[in-house]
This record gives sequence, structure tokens and C-alpha cells, in this order.
Amino acid sequence: MTPKISIEVEGKTVEEAIKKALKELSVPRNKVKIEVLVDEEKGLFGMAGAKPAKVRVSTVKSKENT
Repeated sequence: MTPKISIEVEGKTVEEAIKKALKELSVPRNKVKIEVLVDEEKGLFGMAGAKPAKVRVSTVKSKENT
């Protein structure tokens, strides 16, 4: 049984933060639970990055071996 792993990652956008977390965990998107902790906020004139997005990505237990 694989232990549950959970990390929090920031990015310019929610999608960027998720991609960083998946790369760090080396798992596909369908094997994790994603929680958006903070949505990004646009800067002046709609520029991205005024406030970064933050997500928590947790691995989920595989049902194959249960």
C-alpha cells in the first residue's frame, strides 16, 4: 500500500500550480485529489501574478490492490 502524500504548491495560475505538483509527485492527474486553497488574482490591467494561486494535491489510494 502506498502512503498518502500531500503537498501544497503555488503558481501564477491554478493550472500551473497543479502541473508543478504533479511533476513533483510524479503521478498522473487521475491519481490525485486537488484542492484549490487560493485562486490567483490578476494584477493591474488584467496582468497575471498579482497574487499566486495555491493548491493542495494529495495522492489517492489505488483500488487495484484492495
